[in-house]
Amino acid sequence: MKCLLLVDIQNGFCSGGNLAVPAGEDIVPVVNRLIAEGKYDLVVASQDWHPADHGSFASQHPGRQPFETGMLGGKPQMLWPDHCVQGTHDAAFHPGLSLAGIDHVQRKGENPEVDSYSAFRDNDQTALTGLSDYLVRAGVDRLDICGLATDYCVKATALDARDMMPTVAVRFVADASRGIDPSGVAAAIAEMSAAGVTITNSDTVLAEARAE
Repeated sequence: MKCLLLVDIQNGFCSGGNLAVPAGEDIVPVVNRLIAEGKYDLVVASQDWHPADHGSFASQHPGRQPFETGMLGGKPQMLWPDHCVQGTHDAAFHPGLSLAGIDHVQRKGENPEVDSYSAFRDNDQTALTGLSDYLVRAGVDRLDICGLATDYCVKATALDARDMMPTVAVRFVADASRGIDPSGVAAAIAEMSAAGVTITNSDTVLAEARAE
């Protein structure tokens, strides 16, 4: 069972969004090709879905500015601009994304007391989203991951997939992803690779699908 997991391809992380990833929207045509031609049995999309008072927002910490390091739940926390607030345009999937090809949406980041980069669990690694159970029940044994942003939510999702589902083959589709900081992207790719995540690209994935 082969699954494609799309991480946070939302307006908030694309140009004009409240926490835009440089050229984030450029991945949408690549992702749509993967959905249409990748011969996946299952396509899942994660969606950042924050309450307006989420503790990772700098606006909730008087005197602090976005991209400073603050505290949340007793741990250091990057403070972000308000983004992907539930029910807003910022939280919606990018309008160019092929929503009809998505089988399941996994929302995350709903607890204001902890941030949730990974689609599988909160950053404190305590509260689970239920996605791992969903994929295991579906019989997934191959998982391709891509989306926004490589150096944060995509990396966290890939690492958790390896940790929580050790028998599943996990791949990161690099050209169907974008990151915030080039050095952070390089470090994230190295960390994923060291954890056993295979680094690939859409051309390889689609060539394999055509050969099936």
